[in-house]
Amino acid sequence: MTTENNFSENEEKNIHPENQEEIKTPAEKEAKKHEDETEHHDEPEHEEVNLHDALKEMENIINSANAGEQYKRFNFLKEKANHHIHDEVEDKKHEYTDAGNSPENFSFHHPQQSRFTALVNIFREKHDEFQKHQDEEQQKNLAHRQEIIERLKNLYTTSEPGINLFKSIREIKEDWSNSGQVAKSEFKILNNNYFHHLNQFYQMLDLNKEYLEQEYAHNLEKRQHIIERAKELENEPVIQKALNELQYLHKLWKEEAEPVSEEFREKTWEEFKDISNKIHERKSELSAAIETEQNANLEKKNDIIEEIKKLSQPTENANHNFWQNAIKKVEDLRTEFLKTGSVPRKLSNQNWNDFKTTLRGFNTTKNSYYKSLKGSQQTNLEDKLKLIETAKDNMNSEDWDIAVPLFKKLQDDWKKIGHVPKSMTHKIWDEFREACNTFFNNYREKSNVSTDNWKENYKNKKALLDELKLVSDEEGSVEKIESIKTAWNNIGKVPRDKISINSEFNKALREKLKLNKINELELKEEGLSENQLTDKARKIKTQISELEAEIVKLENNLAFFNKPSRENPLLKDTYATIDDKKTHLETLKQNLHNIISGD
Repeated sequence: MTTENNFSENEEKNIHPENQEEIKTPAEKEAKKHEDETEHHDEPEHEEVNLHDALKEMENIINSANAGEQYKRFNFLKEKANHHIHDEVEDKKHEYTDAGNSPENFSFHHPQQSRFTALVNIFREKHDEFQKHQDEEQQKNLAHRQEIIERLKNLYTTSEPGINLFKSIREIKEDWSNSGQVAKSEFKILNNNYFHHLNQFYQMLDLNKEYLEQEYAHNLEKRQHIIERAKELENEPVIQKALNELQYLHKLWKEEAEPVSEEFREKTWEEFKDISNKIHERKSELSAAIETEQNANLEKKNDIIEEIKKLSQPTENANHNFWQNAIKKVEDLRTEFLKTGSVPRKLSNQNWNDFKTTLRGFNTTKNSYYKSLKGSQQTNLEDKLKLIETAKDNMNSEDWDIAVPLFKKLQDDWKKIGHVPKSMTHKIWDEFREACNTFFNNYREKSNVSTDNWKENYKNKKALLDELKLVSDEEGSVEKIESIKTAWNNIGKVPRDKISINSEFNKALREKLKLNKINELELKEEGLSENQLTDKARKIKTQISELEAEIVKLENNLAFFNKPSRENPLLKDTYATIDDKKTHLETLKQNLHNIISGD
């Protein structure tokens, strides 16, 4: 039997990288042959992922326990997300330049850029940590595998009499099979070294034919199990699953089913190889299914492009409402396009370029329309400025028979004139409203002084109060309350000793509003004075701010849940509260708009 020292000297020569081709052991030659014949490279799937899904999956990866080892998937998603962000920034730039602006002045920060950058930085840290841990594990595994090789060497060089070789070699082979990964740079030499000593062990066993036959029989049984499983994979309906498991079976064959006796070596390998080839031939089925799906996706994407083209060619009477609806429709179509899966690779770039070109064509046509509006808006501005001038010239007039109809006509004419440049909207409205309010306040004051009968006013207010007290919560009650409130506002002063009727009316009003579940600020009132309108607008603005803050707080609370959903029993009430507050908020905003616009 060879001594350990002498064998180590030969071992160093055989495992040196320059002498790898000189290894001629049967087990290693067959393993090398299997590796050469079963090498398959599957092309990566051409997967389409939109920006929202890419960022979401990137976030899921960094929150997973094994984030660091998902480098390939994360890098793929990172490239897709970066591509989408870049394209959307380019779209904004084209819109900016199409509107007649200089590209040098373009500035746009994508709303998802900060989130994207944060995800990339967090993953980089996790991957570095994973890589460090992986290096440490591989070093431990390398030391453990080297210790296994030493045990194998000792088994045939220094074994003591009475050792159960069958049990020992089985434990060594099982330990080797269960040992973790090592660095790729170490694996080939390590693996060759292991099989070299395993072959030396088998040569030593020539003295023990009975054991060798048992070992061959054990490995043959493993090969037969692998072959049977491979046969089952021929009928596996999911071809990708069959290919993945076949790859694993080849790994088992090379690592755990070596060697067998000469008479079964080629026979079993040829049988396994034939089955493998049949399974790989089924890749054409997978390719055909993918081709069918991609052609369907191409047709769907082309239909979307055609729809956008139609929206880019409006009729002559296309107005602002048409373009607002078209913008929303195009955004929905854009989202649908990005959600649709991949198309045939040879047509992918052309399809994408057609989509981008069509989008830009839509934006160019839309921008041209809004540019044309600027001319008509300037004309509208000039018409409204003339109304303001007329209102200011007559706001101090006391010739009521002429002035009152004049101001009513001025207000009607104002409403009929279209939009003006946005920068001037509030300024000219404030000027016009101030002139009108000056006239009507003066008219109301002078009219009250000459004609107001305070006792008659009290009588009328008392009748309205009695009428208000009879209002219930039946259909039409809110409109009735609004009518009573408007009538009340149009009644002048009451005697000083009867002024408490105002407090009594306000108390009754609050009760009826509560009964009908409506806020006082939501009432549609007419005939309010300038001061009353200003006070009401101020109160509505305050309540809008408070409601918006409450909604933001509730939505922030939902963010603490991992996957907030309306179906979650714990969150149903919260979602309902948010919906109610948003509805109330929209009503208040509309009322405020009506007050400001004078509707």
